[in-house]
Amino acid sequence: MPSEPCISRRGLLATGAAGALAPLVGPPAAFAQNHAPKPNSGHYRFRIGDIAATVVSDGTLTGNPRIYAYSAPPDELSRALNDAFLPVDRYKLNLNTLLLESGGKKILIEAGAAQTLGPDGGHLFTNLAAIGIQPDDIDAIVITHTHPDHVGNLCRADGSSAFPKAAVYVPEDDWTFFIRNEPDLSRLPMPEDFRRAFIANIKRSVTPIAKSAVLFRPGSELLPGVTTIAASGHTPGMSAILIHSGRQQLLITSDAAYSPLLNIDNSWRPGPDLDPESASQARKRLFDRAATDRIPVLGFHFPFPGIGNIRMTDGAYRWVASNWQFES
Repeated sequence: MPSEPCISRRGLLATGAAGALAPLVGPPAAFAQNHAPKPNSGHYRFRIGDIAATVVSDGTLTGNPRIYAYSAPPDELSRALNDAFLPVDRYKLNLNTLLLESGGKKILIEAGAAQTLGPDGGHLFTNLAAIGIQPDDIDAIVITHTHPDHVGNLCRADGSSAFPKAAVYVPEDDWTFFIRNEPDLSRLPMPEDFRRAFIANIKRSVTPIAKSAVLFRPGSELLPGVTTIAASGHTPGMSAILIHSGRQQLLITSDAAYSPLLNIDNSWRPGPDLDPESASQARKRLFDRAATDRIPVLGFHFPFPGIGNIRMTDGAYRWVASNWQFES
């Protein structure tokens, strides 16, 4: 298991009568000690045809909800958050990577954030280990775009590769924009010090794969059952991904939307889109395809495990979360 990531930034409740009765009606002390509640699962298994799929959490990141709903009128945004029983001053996003096991290969979609965008990321390796997967077991990693929360786990603290045996696929237009050149992110709603750290995190995270990255242009099948779809706008090369096996499919929308509440049920534009108009068009194409063809969707930042369907109603969209599967 790799060491700390490259860049670091910043029970039961028994009271009253219930507490008094606990020693009388509760389990024996030895049993209770051996059966203490465990943390919630950081992985979720399901199938896409013959492909075994597992959503593996890298944790979460938290920001001002205004970042993810940049075009929202303030009063409407506050009302939507209140109606959803959420705080109005902060919004938590998940980091949902996807492990595919097919044909003897293990493929990871997205590498996750490490702690490049806050202290609550970097749980990928622990959650992989919980299902018996070590970094050396990963054969390929497909990156949808090179923002830090998608590439942060690619290197160790010493600068070496965290996934030494994996071929890493990266969109060529993103590689040119972020890695070969000095990216201009001046239009994004970021303080200057955060902007500099954001870019530095990208460049350092991909250092171990600088000479080995497999660059791609969207539209082709990179690996069996893994086809990329052009979805630029959020970044110059961002790609959605269609996972397919037999008649079953899953559409990975990457950062076309950050939140079902803010970007699907409400059509508010995310602030981090580099080219807002192109991103809006890509978002509509992906949502229309998912709704028309009834393709399940996985959102990288959606509430874990991030799987559901998009429904079209009178020109608008609605998110329908998938029922939880206890067996796969």
